[in-house]
Amino acid sequence: MLAVDVSPWLRPDGDCSPQRSFCHTYGRGKDEHRMIPGWPYSIIAALENGRTSWTALLDAIRLPPGADVTAITCAQVQQLVDRLVDAGQWRPGDRDILIVLDAGYAAPRIAWLLRDLPVEILGRMRSDRVLRRPTPPRVYRPLGGRPTRHGGEFVFGDPATWDVEHALTVTDTRLYGQVKAQVWDRLHPTDCAPASSGAWLGDASAC
Repeated sequence: MLAVDVSPWLRPDGDCSPQRSFCHTYGRGKDEHRMIPGWPYSIIAALENGRTSWTALLDAIRLPPGADVTAITCAQVQQLVDRLVDAGQWRPGDRDILIVLDAGYAAPRIAWLLRDLPVEILGRMRSDRVLRRPTPPRVYRPLGGRPTRHGGEFVFGDPATWDVEHALTVTDTRLYGQVKAQVWDRLHPTDCAPASSGAWLGDASAC
């Protein structure tokens, strides 16, 4: 299991430090989020199994101003997976490597770009996101018109749009009580269309 995230090295007084960016920081004041000059680093860490907070930092890349985080993350993961394979840490027949991402990453886009690697992408999504269901079968319309590109909406904040889940698990935990996980299959963001997002340009087959 690998976790990917961006962590800043703050350099507010380093006026001569090259390629500083404004880094989003938390907790420097009560209920305050500040933008402070610094160097953001894309870091990949290996996560241990079980209930532990220990990690092993495997790779770090400094992000230049205006960097395409998705492209850099994919290249970084590609190079790291190649090194893990060369070192014998992953072999054909092993389970896919789980890549864990925070909500700031374009998880569907990254999953598409890394589709040829033995990895699975698990990305957290914002609570205000809206996904769409699969495109319904095309229906002949005597008056013509453009065919439907997306199915019905799945609004994270509106349970009335969820319908029946495809899978459900319930687990009792010692610290957090009962935990319920619901799964819906074949949902997608509408920004996967090449015309609506430059990141997907040229990847029409992904939609």
